[in-house]
Amino acid sequence: MPDLKKGTEAETTKETTLAQEILSWVEVIVVAVVLALLIDGFIIINATVPSGSMETTIMTGDRVLGTRFAYWSSAPKRGDIVVFRYPIDEAKGKRTKFIKRIIGLPGETVTIEDGVVYINGEALKEDYINGTWTVMNDGITFQVPEDHYLMLGDNRNNSSDARYWPMIAIREGITSDVEEAESFAYVHRKKILGKAYFRYWPLNSMGSLYKKK
Repeated sequence: MPDLKKGTEAETTKETTLAQEILSWVEVIVVAVVLALLIDGFIIINATVPSGSMETTIMTGDRVLGTRFAYWSSAPKRGDIVVFRYPIDEAKGKRTKFIKRIIGLPGETVTIEDGVVYINGEALKEDYINGTWTVMNDGITFQVPEDHYLMLGDNRNNSSDARYWPMIAIREGITSDVEEAESFAYVHRKKILGKAYFRYWPLNSMGSLYKKK
């Protein structure tokens, strides 16, 4: 006569083993998802560039990677390409990410005269600008506040950057005060999410975003 007790025990053991295997897979998936969120939220910046404001350094549709810890122990530097919160949208409660190049550092006087940027009176060499700069290229002065940075796009003829943000703040009704509007030209260090380093898409353009010196 068949031993029904043993058969039942074998089935129970098989069910327990299957349940444990399913549970182990669930744990692996949960850990993988958590790690991915942590990496994306605290370590890696993964951004797709939607416009041509950084051409030809970064083309429309390019996908770039950067690190969020780049400035944990050191200050941002001139020439760094950074991802940050767009000041205009921040004021409206939105969390839009922009990518531009740092031009002015805290406390500096930045002037634009006839297509040349001057830092405290000294001309800045910019070999990354796309073509000949002819739009909004003269008679502009910035006094960069402490703990803030001045951002410009490499495609100066087609870039919404510090030159335009004060006017946009007034136009969009964020402020009607000219002096307050000027504060929107700058990005606070806390709003810089990280430094962009590498283009990984398209594959035929994969590589560093910085020219070798």
